[in-house]
Amino acid sequence: MFEGLQEKLSRAFKVLSGKGKITEKNIQEAIKIVKLSLLEADVNYKVVKKFIEDVKRIALGEEVLRSLTPDQMFIKIVKDELIKIMGEKAPLKIVHNPSYIMLVGLQGSGKTTTVAKLANFLKRKGKNPILIAADTYRPAAIDQLITLGNKISVPVFTGDRKNPVKIVKKAVESVKNSGYDVVILDTAGRLHIDDEMMKELEEIKSLTNPDEILFVVDAMAGQDAVNSAKTFNQRLDVSGFVITKMDGDARGGVILSIRYVTNKPVKFIGVGEKIEDFEEFYPDRIAGRILGLGDVLTLIEKAEKELDQEKIKKLGSKFIRAEFTLEDFREQIKEIKKLGSLSKIVEMLPGAPKVDVVAGEKELKRIEAIINSMTPEERNNPKILNASRKKRIATGSGTTVQDINKLLKNYEDMKKMMKMFKKGKLPFGIRGLKF
Repeated sequence: MFEGLQEKLSRAFKVLSGKGKITEKNIQEAIKIVKLSLLEADVNYKVVKKFIEDVKRIALGEEVLRSLTPDQMFIKIVKDELIKIMGEKAPLKIVHNPSYIMLVGLQGSGKTTTVAKLANFLKRKGKNPILIAADTYRPAAIDQLITLGNKISVPVFTGDRKNPVKIVKKAVESVKNSGYDVVILDTAGRLHIDDEMMKELEEIKSLTNPDEILFVVDAMAGQDAVNSAKTFNQRLDVSGFVITKMDGDARGGVILSIRYVTNKPVKFIGVGEKIEDFEEFYPDRIAGRILGLGDVLTLIEKAEKELDQEKIKKLGSKFIRAEFTLEDFREQIKEIKKLGSLSKIVEMLPGAPKVDVVAGEKELKRIEAIINSMTPEERNNPKILNASRKKRIATGSGTTVQDINKLLKNYEDMKKMMKMFKKGKLPFGIRGLKF
């Protein structure tokens, strides 16, 4: 996420590195790089113009704080202005009971999947949602929603599967006094905006009086998506946006443009294909990611929500006492994977060094495959692994005996290191652990 923009902006900050103070002369090059970086990231040109004017005005009118170098001050100014452009965090409005939430957008934006992701998000917050399948135009859209609903144990109202407005009418009657407190509507998209579609959506809006109308935007669609959002907002008065496929967009143009162009907030972002890959939108945290400053708060929240805290506590205790087994290590890998890919985790760590994440992912998969190919007895007592057992494990895991020996050596080295820590000694002699 934002890799391209992040890399280009870092060049602008390097221009000011080592300078005694910010001056009109030395800031010109940095400003130019920032401007080109934003334009290449497909940020709306009006947004770029306003952003650059504000950054330049503040940078030249502000004295460098004693605790900050010019490059640090410039980063702070850029971050503050990024947050201003993206606006304040806007929470989801749930006023009525049941509360209706309409999801609208063009075809291919990931709308149906987003309906399920939002339902799952609200369910985890203690809500009791139901979904309405009102997309009768895209083949298999209703079946897709039913499948997703079953996956998260949320019911789906389908009606007669022919007329979206009739489906919604029947659904409104059906959910009265039913106990469902949030009703999420999956509406039909089109390959392009047309008047018939808009009239249909306006009728559904009139029937449901929704607390939220969320426009689902594909991050990779660029300024075309922003223009579509503008049209939808004019006809439906949308309350906010969900930006999908953020994990596949290295630019960030949509997320930096849409609030300024429509004056409506981004409320959620989709950061992966899994149902759980769905986050509330925090402008300050996104600004941190764009600038390579990390997003520790989101990582902590994700860890608290996704990880088995009791299991982590037990595993941590065993590691500290140097009593961990390969079975424990396998469980630790399972927990780490709940946080997402290594690239996502590294992205949220401030000041994280540039590492070969792809190689790291492969190594982790190789280690997990090796341990999975062991018997429970072998995982808990690796000393019994003789040549024939290693050969069997290598065949089962698609690895080599050398890979297994490397894993066992690192395992033993780590145990030695933890034992030395336990005794209050620093194990400077141990090098190159690759767990």
